[in-house]
Amino acid sequence: MSEALVDRIAKAVLYEGYMLYPYRPSAIKNRQRFNFGVVYPKVYSEGRGGTDASMMQTECLVAGNEATECVIRVRFLRMVARSVGKLSLAAAEDSRLEELKSEKVDRLEAAGKVYQPWQEAIEEEFKVTPFCLSTLALKPMEWPFRLSGKCEREEIRDDNGKLAGIIERLQEPLAGMIELSAEQLGDGLFRMKARLSNATCFEKTETLDREQALARSLVSAHTILEVRRGEFVSLIDPPEEHRCAVQACQNVGTWPVLAGEEGRRDTMLSSPIILYDYPEIAPESPGDLFDAAEIDEILWLRIMTMTEEEKLEMRHSDDRARQILERTENLPEEQFMKLHGVLRGLRPFYGEMP
Repeated sequence: MSEALVDRIAKAVLYEGYMLYPYRPSAIKNRQRFNFGVVYPKVYSEGRGGTDASMMQTECLVAGNEATECVIRVRFLRMVARSVGKLSLAAAEDSRLEELKSEKVDRLEAAGKVYQPWQEAIEEEFKVTPFCLSTLALKPMEWPFRLSGKCEREEIRDDNGKLAGIIERLQEPLAGMIELSAEQLGDGLFRMKARLSNATCFEKTETLDREQALARSLVSAHTILEVRRGEFVSLIDPPEEHRCAVQACQNVGTWPVLAGEEGRRDTMLSSPIILYDYPEIAPESPGDLFDAAEIDEILWLRIMTMTEEEKLEMRHSDDRARQILERTENLPEEQFMKLHGVLRGLRPFYGEMP
């Protein structure tokens, strides 16, 4: 497996839409995010008539034998609700951080920084122990996982070093299930299924809104499938003898494509964004912009025209947004010119000119 190539594409999928231009929490388009790959709690999904999915399913074909092994990795973002509190009374320096009382605010400036509420995200990954495909065809397997909730606090100090506020980061508990099964379709051909579901439980379901549900959801979820001593069959361009079997595969909320070095068939990336086999990141791209529309040049130009106040908010809203701003401000001219465009795959034309 070309692990570095696959991980780079998977990372781009993971953070697609994480924060969009103008890369500030106050921007309207960043107030309701993550339209791709959200696996909501089952109870919340049922309460909305199934319009917000509580599972995603990957089905693909594997050419192999009794020695063929598979490895499954599930990746997603877990939301962290960041709130900002302004101290209502002068706090004693010896006060315990967890005991400080504060009033939640939409914006707090201190020591030249801007603090705002935001939904941060941390990466989570679960890896299923390697399994034999022929054994899986005889007996399905389940792989449950659980993440505990926690709350962390951080001090905000003013120019004089005095306590001015508190940043609170809250993670809700989350639980899920990876269900695996396989069916032998014929000599040397298997159909493998990987289903990811959200099994998170909570109270007062009737009052749960979308933002609260997101805190208990698997966000930008995708699956990486690897095979040893076998190979995957492309679902986009399958051999003629496998076309009917490919059409019978049922993929729900996700789509698997071959990934890694072109020509190799040992890895599939199943993501909520429809890609082609062997997707690549443009080599001219200087870094992540959380936008797969390949409009790097336009985004870089727009960032450079931001006001200093807008840049200040962008710089202090999120570490990933800050990195985008710093890359933009330090981008060499010769590298920026490479973003203007490039032609690839030109072929000679032998037909008659119109």
